[in-house]
Amino acid sequence: MAGLRLGPLLRYVDGASGTSATLWVEADRPCTAEVRCPGGASGSSRTFQIAGHHYALIPVTGLAPGTATPYEVLLDGRRVWPPERSPFPPPVIRTPAPGAARLRVAFGSCRWAAPPKDERDPAGPDALDTLATVLSARLTADPDAERPDVLLLLGDQVYADSVSSATRRWLAARRDLADPPGAQVGDYDEYTRLYDESWGDPEVRWLLSTVPSCMIFDDHDLIDDWNTSAAWLAEMRATPWWPERLVGGLMSYWVYQHLGNLPPAELAADPLYAAVRSSPDGTEALRRFAAGAGADPAAARWSYRRDFGRVRLLMVDSRAARVLDEQKRAMLDEAEADWVREQVLDGTGPYDHLLIGTSLPWLLPPLVHDAEGWNAALCRGERGPRWARFGEKVRRRADLEHWAAFPSSFAGLAELIARAGTGPQAPATVCVLSGDVHHAYLAEPVWPTGGPDARVLQLTCSPVHNSVPRALRAAFRFGWSRWGRRLGRGLARHGRLGRPPVRWRRRGGPWFGNQLMTLTLTGRAARLRLDQARAGRAGARLVTVLDEDLTP
Repeated sequence: MAGLRLGPLLRYVDGASGTSATLWVEADRPCTAEVRCPGGASGSSRTFQIAGHHYALIPVTGLAPGTATPYEVLLDGRRVWPPERSPFPPPVIRTPAPGAARLRVAFGSCRWAAPPKDERDPAGPDALDTLATVLSARLTADPDAERPDVLLLLGDQVYADSVSSATRRWLAARRDLADPPGAQVGDYDEYTRLYDESWGDPEVRWLLSTVPSCMIFDDHDLIDDWNTSAAWLAEMRATPWWPERLVGGLMSYWVYQHLGNLPPAELAADPLYAAVRSSPDGTEALRRFAAGAGADPAAARWSYRRDFGRVRLLMVDSRAARVLDEQKRAMLDEAEADWVREQVLDGTGPYDHLLIGTSLPWLLPPLVHDAEGWNAALCRGERGPRWARFGEKVRRRADLEHWAAFPSSFAGLAELIARAGTGPQAPATVCVLSGDVHHAYLAEPVWPTGGPDARVLQLTCSPVHNSVPRALRAAFRFGWSRWGRRLGRGLARHGRLGRPPVRWRRRGGPWFGNQLMTLTLTGRAARLRLDQARAGRAGARLVTVLDEDLTP
């Protein structure tokens, strides 16, 4: 008798017709996974096998636009979701009404799995877990209460290089932790443990079953500082345990995160997905793909586009598609950059808001931006080989690897945003949504001559559940200060750097804590809210620290 190991996750909901969706499940044995809804909407799919695990991505059709439809998941005809006597409201698939003018987008990044309820949480309350608890209570009282329409998880959904005590014990029972990679995950099966731990939390599991999600990876999904430089990559490729870690990481990302990002039409045209589903065991086909993608960034595209009515979301891979040659450094290789440009400019005008999701912030505190540009100049030899060696050491120790560390890509994104946001049919806002830096802030760029008609903002929200040392908090605050700006310009002069193509001002923050942002887009209006998870006598709660109209 088949059982549900993990999920369901509600992933794709059609933002145009509002009649279809996809749900992801992991079963404990081969079976047929089925979704049934009142009124006849349904879908089914046979599980596919990867490394002894069994998964299905179930397409659901026949949904009615503008409805919230309860659903059940069945494995070989037996209902497995929702569980009997569930303490949560029934999971539903909410579809947009034709011409719907409102979209609520919740987003954040960097989430350690929450520990069991009876264990102390050194990182404080988990914002995602707290959102689930608050939302569950709200919907129990009023099924029509406000909820996010989509959840964007902007990287570090799991931490392959920083595991919990429970996972460390599990690894120790599996192998000798004295051998590399020690208390870090080493292969695909160990990655599955991280997803079990992260998505198996009852509150988070319910939340992901009823709110659609879009995901993209960052470094800790593979390893800290993943693809930071050519020297780093050469060292890792010479490390005996790294090839299996890389293959396992990309395989698990494809199965657990990437597949659900894609609409059914793209899935139907994906030869790898077809090969995996048609084989009794798709492990080797997926291994070959992951090995190829790890060796050649151009072999796979992890970026993707989603349209929600008149809101366009472009999720950009800012990790795997990098060009690391010091003389040609780029955040995106040429083919990926061309693809991003095409998606941004395709049909410019039909959308009211453009959201660019990238795990790494485009606009950083000015001192950090200039330090990264200075470091990139040193590493490409602007001050000679001794400075270049020094620059590589600083780059790794200080994590100087954001858009600012790829100056041509930073400028290219500025140009693309200006072009997309200019003209009589320009969107009302262009928002770059990011995480990674373990604090939240708003920044607004200013172009030296003119600038786009759209309002452009960098919205950074991190972490969902993690921590940041006090010294780093002070450093981030200093990075925005007048003296921080002056120090940054001094570094830029030493690196022989010109002025960046845009300047920017901090419009809010920095805020520290476990947090989520929610962007509410109504017609051409936009409103932003920042909620932090805080402990209380009655349990964790969400406290709103910002609620601001972005398009007054």
